[in-house]
Amino acid sequence: MKLALFDLDHTLLPIDSDYSWGVYTTDIGWTDNDHFRQRNDEFYAHYQAGTLDIHDYVRFSTQATRLKGAAEAARAHAQFMQTVVLPVIQPQALALIGAHAQAGEQIIIVTATNEFITRPIATALGVSELIAVELERDASGWINGEIKGTPSFREGKVTRVNQWLAEHQLTWDEAEITFYSDSINDLALLEKATHPVATNPDPRLRTLATERGWRILDLFP
Repeated sequence: MKLALFDLDHTLLPIDSDYSWGVYTTDIGWTDNDHFRQRNDEFYAHYQAGTLDIHDYVRFSTQATRLKGAAEAARAHAQFMQTVVLPVIQPQALALIGAHAQAGEQIIIVTATNEFITRPIATALGVSELIAVELERDASGWINGEIKGTPSFREGKVTRVNQWLAEHQLTWDEAEITFYSDSINDLALLEKATHPVATNPDPRLRTLATERGWRILDLFP
């Protein structure tokens, strides 16, 4: 089976959807502007440096959403899609996904951003298979700030893709995998892929991809 795996933020999207959701919820008054932006920036810097504690970040980043409840959060996310996400979806990203789909490949988005934020984005991109950070839920069925299972972050992406393969009675040797990512955080999965593609790569990944002769794709200007 041929699989085309895509990171999401700064790979298919020219924004970080997790960070942008945090900014959006601050803009609509869910959080204190100065405090939230400072903490959000700190976590984002840790992500870029490869030192992020994903559990601490998910507790922080979902707090305002959890407090608002499922109905209000869904309404806000729908508006977030309309005003922030849909306007930045690029035709070249859709064309890249479409080319792999036309070739009969299985398309999967593999992202370290949580499922609440990314499921509607994957749908907007026309991708039904999503491997994202899954969220634990309380007795009412609403998210509680904890991560369910292995987070699809750094080496966890390899674990989660391995789980997906096993669920489909496949091994790594039975799958020809192309993986697109912008981030050095995804090095473990890039190294496992048959065809790693450094896409809009950060400086460290661009240097590494050049050294290893990996394809480099600058999808966005």
